Amino acid sequence: MPEATLKVFRGNVAGSGEYQNYKVPIEAGMVVLDAIHYIQQNFAPDLAVRWNCKAAKCGSCSAEVNGKPSLMCKSRMDKFAEGEEILVEPIKTFPLVKDLVTDVKWNYECNKKIPPFTPKPDADFTFYQEDIDRVQEFRKCIECFLCQDVCHVLRDHERTDAFYGPRFMVRIAGLEMHPLDTLNRAGLLKDAAGIGMCNITKCCTEVCPEDIHITDNAIIPLKERVVDEFYDPVAKFFKKVFGAK
Repeated sequence: MPEATLKVFRGNVAGSGEYQNYKVPIEAGMVVLDAIHYIQQNFAPDLAVRWNCKAAKCGSCSAEVNGKPSLMCKSRMDKFAEGEEILVEPIKTFPLVKDLVTDVKWNYECNKKIPPFTPKPDADFTFYQEDIDRVQEFRKCIECFLCQDVCHVLRDHERTDAFYGPRFMVRIAGLEMHPLDTLNRAGLLKDAAGIGMCNITKCCTEVCPEDIHITDNAIIPLKERVVDEFYDPVAKFFKKVFGAK
């Protein structure tokens, strides 16, 4: 039976842990998460890893596999070259708990700050299919936070104090573009959410396991709304003459 070498990060303090090599026999259909489970069963029962469904729908098993933010349950072992060392590390943007587990609670604090869906009291929940299609894509998010991990604003510049990150641009887009929502979140996007810090590199779109077009369909349209609201000279003139509406 062929074997693969997994180089897995072990430790509970970022930057001071160590990498340990494990030889794992490879069977047809195996994914990286299967290999991690083999390591737990046979070599390191204390290896910490977060997972749940193993179907790429819970978003729990996020890690960096050979440097790329990925779901371990979606990273097939047969995609690696024979004899290639497979590096498995925790995602880098969030504080390390232990081994492959990180503390992502900051994301849920951001989520609480976003005003929820707010329709008119007498809203008629009948609307066009094209309106449904527009926001349905954003509902596919499984909150794996891979987009948050790869985002340079959060990862390299550590601006969790000023930027909500791609995942929550997706959530705000799903609310702002809903045909029955009545709130205007442009002020939140401009200030607390910090949408101006995104320079649309599309790295978040590249790692999304649900293939959500984060940059093109969420971030860029939201940037346009902020520009229209705060920087468009024609819009500012009409607001000044006719009022905020």
